[in-house]
Amino acid sequence: MTGAEPASAQRCGLVAIVGRPNVGKSTLLNALVGQKISITSRKAQTTRHRITGVRTLGDTQYVFVDTPGFQTRHGTTLARTLNRTVVASLADVDVVLFVVEAGKFGLADARVLALLQGEAMKGKPVLLVANKVDAVHRRAELLPWLKSMSERGDFAEYVPLSAKKAADAERLLAIVRPYLPEQPWYYDAEHLTDRSERFLASEIVREKLFRLSGDELPYASTVVVDRFDDDGGLRRIAATIVVEREAHKAMVIGEGGERIKRIGSEARLDLERLLDAKVFLELWVKVRSGWADTEERLRSYG
Repeated sequence: MTGAEPASAQRCGLVAIVGRPNVGKSTLLNALVGQKISITSRKAQTTRHRITGVRTLGDTQYVFVDTPGFQTRHGTTLARTLNRTVVASLADVDVVLFVVEAGKFGLADARVLALLQGEAMKGKPVLLVANKVDAVHRRAELLPWLKSMSERGDFAEYVPLSAKKAADAERLLAIVRPYLPEQPWYYDAEHLTDRSERFLASEIVREKLFRLSGDELPYASTVVVDRFDDDGGLRRIAATIVVEREAHKAMVIGEGGERIKRIGSEARLDLERLLDAKVFLELWVKVRSGWADTEERLRSYG
């Protein structure tokens, strides 16, 4: 009598998503997790927190760490804090996805790569993810670029893709899987993120703030959730948008309050989809001069 087939071992590991600002890291995270949990915006530096997304497929659980974009332009306390977060997020991961724009590699990318080639990364597999491949007009141009990238670093894999395509995200998951250790899962199979609903609410409001303010509003703006009440099928949320100057406050409010109304309306719709509940959202705007360069205020705003 033969014994039963052994159950396949579970795989689970931490995967860091690293790159300069605005290469599509948050869009990639959302695609890999299969649901929107990280804000996406064309404005550089919209991700400030270590957001963990979880995806469980078959016997494998992927725990994604979405780092802030490595700062190469700003010298504020906020920028230095963000860079420390990037380095700290690499210390305990199993795999790193180094995201760049397909066909491009600039000084900011090189500085992130130098970070990945430091002591903290010895022995860790780094996968080069060439995002926005759909923007490359001639695919033949990618071959010499990929060859030049192989000379810049010892990458475990080269993965050209578009983070906007679900099939590309699934392909990347399959490539990452063998690099994850065989061990029990960290979370239940239904788990999506280790962040609270309160945090996700602030992120979604901040995304709409950046999307609807274009290039007018500096990146030194944030959102603080003052109240988050769960009233059965209704979430009552009050949040404050913090800016540095009175002129910025006027930008956020807009003529006749039009812009802040739109920010609130679009954020509410996203929140209702995410939380699967009705949402009542109140938004306020306050001026706090120099908040992005003050350690105490950075801590108080998370």
